[in-house]
Amino acid sequence: MIRSLLVRYSLLYRGKTMTTSSGPDLTGVDPTQLQLLSEQCILISPEDIVTGAESKKTCHLNTNIESGLLHRAFSVFLFDRNGRLLLQQRAKAKITFPEYYTNTCCSHPLYRPEELEEDEQLGVKRAAQRKLTHELGIPKEEMPLESFTFLTRILYRAKSCEIWGEHEIDYILFAQRDVSLSVNPNEVQDTRYVTPDQLKELLKDGEKGVIKITPWFRLICDSFLFKWWNSLSSLDSMIDKNTIHNMY
Repeated sequence: MIRSLLVRYSLLYRGKTMTTSSGPDLTGVDPTQLQLLSEQCILISPEDIVTGAESKKTCHLNTNIESGLLHRAFSVFLFDRNGRLLLQQRAKAKITFPEYYTNTCCSHPLYRPEELEEDEQLGVKRAAQRKLTHELGIPKEEMPLESFTFLTRILYRAKSCEIWGEHEIDYILFAQRDVSLSVNPNEVQDTRYVTPDQLKELLKDGEKGVIKITPWFRLICDSFLFKWWNSLSSLDSMIDKNTIHNMY
């Protein structure tokens, strides 16, 4: 019965996305970023149950988001041994939220066996490991799976522009390690390590319109980040694996 309902749920979403399969005009979009739009994201229910797969393009169209299409994502917060948080500024080539400042790495596990594995959040951690290498050039061996601590999940929705947006259940992953960086300029425009006080000043600049801050990073900062940051040496007390925090 449950499997039948999930199949119907997935087909319902697929029926809605087919009406917009032609998509927007992508003339002028960076060719590398255009190629990434074919990656298969993991579709989920609001309870974070896998229902199927759709392309990154389909998942990020506001027309589909408004119909309820929801996918799985992750956000990595990487701290150095001095407790500073590594931020990135997204590249100008990015289709969603170009040139916005955000946490260390934000992306999606893909619909493939190794990234679908839910035991100990291994699929999400493998995806995080992959994207840290892709975006920031951090060698895989410098970020072993056991270096990630899964804290909780947030559910949010945000528009990047009239065409593109996000609607995700976002897995929050913390890690504290010194790493090597070799930034991919097609993904990341700038990086910086910040202290809590420096981040608070950056957030103020965002409020003034001096810089742009991604909406998910702003939500996490406003609700959770600083108390987690204060507990870097005792993160186990912060872990909440069962809750999906609704940030609408």
